[in-house]
Amino acid sequence: MDDLDARLLVTMRAHPRVGLTELARLLGVARGTVQARVEKLTARGVIQDFGPTVSPAAAGYPILAFVWLQIAQGRLEEAVAALGAVPQILEVHGTSGQHDLLCRVVARSTDHLQEIIARILASPAVQRTDTTIALSTQIPYRIEPLLQ
Repeated sequence: MDDLDARLLVTMRAHPRVGLTELARLLGVARGTVQARVEKLTARGVIQDFGPTVSPAAAGYPILAFVWLQIAQGRLEEAVAALGAVPQILEVHGTSGQHDLLCRVVARSTDHLQEIIARILASPAVQRTDTTIALSTQIPYRIEPLLQ
């Protein structure tokens, strides 16, 4: 990735609805150059999507929690399949250390969160959970500092 790719990504993040022609104008390069760069970055998986960023809180899920899971030995695939069936689980990451998985979970209320945790624990593949509720977001997801 070179400087133009980085500037292109920063500009796309700052102006998510901008078209290729306007991107080219903002970057001072030809439209064909921008189109080729976007296609290359997309093919390499650097650009993962062009969809809108949806706020779970604004969509009715104001509770954000991080749920650590300990998985029964040899039952990771079973656990992941069970977690995939829970729509309020936004992400699951495999981790090192005491816990096996980290889940980012949203809920309508703390009672709803408790129901989600109970559903997670209903899987025989999940041995234990440890939940932390986020009170606020101090630094939201960002990528620009890596690109600048």
